[in-house]
Amino acid sequence: MTSTDLVGAHGVGGAGDLPIPAEYAIAGGSAALTLSFVVLLFAWRRARFDPAHDGRPVPGVQRMVESAPFTWTLRVVGLVFTAYVVVAAVFGEDLRINPVFGVVYVWLWVGLVPLSLAFGPVVKALSPVRTIHLLLSRFTGGDPSRGLLPFPERWGYLPAALGLFAFVWLELVYPGGTYLGPVRMWFALYAAVLLVGGAVYGDKWFARADPFEVYSTLVGHLSVWGRRADGALVVRNPMVNLRTIPVAPWLVAVIAVLLGSTAFDSFREAPLWLRYIQRTDLPSTALNTAVMLGFIVAVGVVFWAATAAFRPVEGHTRLEVPGLLAHSVVPIIIGYMVAHYLTLLVEFGQQTLIYLSDPLVRGDDLLGTGSWEVSYVFSSNPTTLATIKVLAIVTGHVLGVVAAHDRSLTLLRKRDQVVGQLPLLFVMVAFTFSGLWLLFGI
Repeated sequence: MTSTDLVGAHGVGGAGDLPIPAEYAIAGGSAALTLSFVVLLFAWRRARFDPAHDGRPVPGVQRMVESAPFTWTLRVVGLVFTAYVVVAAVFGEDLRINPVFGVVYVWLWVGLVPLSLAFGPVVKALSPVRTIHLLLSRFTGGDPSRGLLPFPERWGYLPAALGLFAFVWLELVYPGGTYLGPVRMWFALYAAVLLVGGAVYGDKWFARADPFEVYSTLVGHLSVWGRRADGALVVRNPMVNLRTIPVAPWLVAVIAVLLGSTAFDSFREAPLWLRYIQRTDLPSTALNTAVMLGFIVAVGVVFWAATAAFRPVEGHTRLEVPGLLAHSVVPIIIGYMVAHYLTLLVEFGQQTLIYLSDPLVRGDDLLGTGSWEVSYVFSSNPTTLATIKVLAIVTGHVLGVVAAHDRSLTLLRKRDQVVGQLPLLFVMVAFTFSGLWLLFGI
């Protein structure tokens, strides 16, 4: 990711990889989004995603996933795997073939997206820091859900937003991101902050402060697995689940970091930016930090302004609307992740499994995967890859428009339900245009 070895796996296809010219793809994607909105205005006149009643209960599955053997099996898997990677990080050679980098930047950061889409918030179930917090609480006779102080609700998702920014800065900006020392230090601080915070505020701290758990939980709300208000586990339309994302202060900041940093990851590889970095005398780390922060702030401010322009129905204020519509950006984030990191996940993910068989980088084959070979299924089919990427961005935006429109029908007064949605539509079209523009590396 920060190194050429990892960046090469990104496989962000350019115009030459597509069977159609770049300008046609960009115009077609923007037009598809606009057409979708027009169709919704005429065919979708009442809200359909009601999380209170929708869904088919699965009591057998619920009993299994809530049973002690199942939950503790997942906890033990999380602890054992984390211990295995920690051994590689502490005692392994500081080389780019150390599996730590693939586990952190590929399996954890990118891999949590498909896992959460398939199974829900998997990081919460596997989290080693949650398990350690639980064990410490039981050892001391405390209640893991209660800390010394109540969690300050005004903080909302701010700790997670800061943690996400710290991680993407390590991954995309910091020159030492592919050396073991900085990675060890980052995760040592990560564990310390979470465990101390859990002791002070209880396990709600993890749901608001763990960047990976918060990210996984957001994506997991687009899976088929959901919870009704009565606690029943149900299988239902993922778009209904999306409506159930807990709204709290700074939720918009979280989605801004996720979307803005992914856009910056493409921008930093654009020829125009690379030429500027090579010619300027200004420090590249400071420049990249400022530009990435600019992307994040721009996404957050533009989305906030477009949604705060709504005139909501009685019972809601303008300042509440951005948070109530933030869920509509989650499909867009997923589309961007697929477009930018699909090759990285599939191909370097395989390479990571091979590296994991030799955690100390001394020629071992502990897992029996050391002799496996990587299948470069996407790199060898660039047209297919680039087409998937364009479709991922466009599909993510169309689903975002659907989610925003459905929620707007309950937030906007009837006379404002057309004009009131236009600012957000313009923003999503701009996001689509920008995403495809960056995808082509223009």
